Amino acid sequence: MTSLISFAALFLSIMMMQLSSGGVGPLDALVGLEQGFSRSQVGLLGSAHFLGFFIGCWWAPRMMGRVGHSRAFAAFTAMGAIGLIGHTLMLDPTAWAVLRVASGLSIAGCYTIVDAWLQAKVTNANRGRTMGIYRSTDLGAQLIAQGLIGLLAGLETYMAYNLLALIACASLLPLTLTQASPPVLPAAPKLDPMLALRRSPLAVLAVIVAGLTGAAFRMVGPIYGAELGLSPGQIGLFLAAFVAGGALAQYPVGWLADSRPRRTVLIWLSLAAIASSALTVAIAHLGTTAVMLSAALFGLTTYPVYSVATAHAHDFASDDERVELSAALVFLFAIGAIAAPLITSRLIDLYGPPALFAFIAVGHVVLAGYGLARMRVRPSPEQRTRYTYAPRTSFLIGRITGRLRSGGRDDDRS
Repeated sequence: MTSLISFAALFLSIMMMQLSSGGVGPLDALVGLEQGFSRSQVGLLGSAHFLGFFIGCWWAPRMMGRVGHSRAFAAFTAMGAIGLIGHTLMLDPTAWAVLRVASGLSIAGCYTIVDAWLQAKVTNANRGRTMGIYRSTDLGAQLIAQGLIGLLAGLETYMAYNLLALIACASLLPLTLTQASPPVLPAAPKLDPMLALRRSPLAVLAVIVAGLTGAAFRMVGPIYGAELGLSPGQIGLFLAAFVAGGALAQYPVGWLADSRPRRTVLIWLSLAAIASSALTVAIAHLGTTAVMLSAALFGLTTYPVYSVATAHAHDFASDDERVELSAALVFLFAIGAIAAPLITSRLIDLYGPPALFAFIAVGHVVLAGYGLARMRVRPSPEQRTRYTYAPRTSFLIGRITGRLRSGGRDDDRS
């Protein structure tokens, strides 16, 4: 309870920012399709978002160093609000893609600032509880954001985007008005993607596949749902079911990842993802309930891949490498996420809606095959870090999770 009260302003700000940014992707897809955008143009909007996200992750620590936490948060929030309101001024896919870069910048910048603030304020005594609240806030806001899609799609376009902009502006109030003093500014982590490759090539491939999977589903999923004849409200529930399935998977997958070799867990998750992709396509004609259940199953099998991959990578890292390693993994995740919406939307244009899940399944086939190959190269480490849910929020997230991993080694597991 102390952690919740202490960090209430931070969590409330980031929840409203997630509500705002989480709703714009599906809304863009639905409005764009209604206004005659091609599927490839809608996919470009999703890729633009993750391009902005990547730039924001790199830029935010440097902006904090110049102007401080609160001013940087206000600046990034303003970028997000500008991106949202700009949608109402012009109806052009290229212009909207530029505006989505601003939205990606905003969410990455705001999460980076909150990650840095939390890292400076948490202690070893409350780190685990704080991360639990952070995880619940992150996933809860994602679920609510998807649930709002039906409401937003039923409004006039200018009203829907203005409502999201109002929520983004409201996120300024808790953090900027809090009486808690901002922390000492952290040093920006060194970005060295090759560090991740040196520590675990399998983890590198896994986080790229996780980026491909998550971005393809969340940004192009509305196109798939529209092709199936789902209403806007049902598309929101379809995306929410994916997030809910991922949330439900965290505890059992975490237990497996701490009690079984992590390569084995990754391989089985990939095999399950292939099966759930095939099942989603196979039962798409059986009605709305079947579609929703398949989305939840898909989230259950794919959402935890990133956290298991990061835990596996940290098994081979020293304590002083954890921040830089986490930054490298977020970078690689973003690379996969930038590419996925544009590729999958084009594939749907060429081969129809099932191509979305065929693309994802191929990625997991490669991951499972490479995992089997890596098992022949070197054994699993005898000492392993503790599994922890790893949000893909910023390059600084490793500062919060690093000590949880360092304190969670288990020497007697094989």
